[in-house]
Amino acid sequence: MTDLSPWLAIPVALLLVLGGLITLIGALGLLRLPNFFQRIHGPAVFITVGTGCFLIASMLYFSGTEERPVVHELLITAFVLLTAPVTSMLLMRAAVYRNLRARNARNGASSTDAYQFPDDE
Repeated sequence: MTDLSPWLAIPVALLLVLGGLITLIGALGLLRLPNFFQRIHGPAVFITVGTGCFLIASMLYFSGTEERPVVHELLITAFVLLTAPVTSMLLMRAAVYRNLRARNARNGASSTDAYQFPDDE
């Protein structure tokens, strides 16, 4: 195993610690925030940024040890940055429609009106 030079080891270590702290904040947000929409938003944002820190550290480390640019982490980064927000948006949209459907069912609306927003609110 090759030794990392200090100019490369310090940023890698800092990015790993920063990514761990950011991911921990996102996980704590999942546990501590009061409502579903806040609980899904916190981890979606923080864990995406934390994963970005891990991937940048990985790119620096493997580019330094293999003495060539390593780009497969860029594909992983693009995949994470595209899928995490879309997934959280779809989960939030499903929760909104579930709540609207339940509210309309309590108010006596028909099943065709289940996905329409109320006019008076």
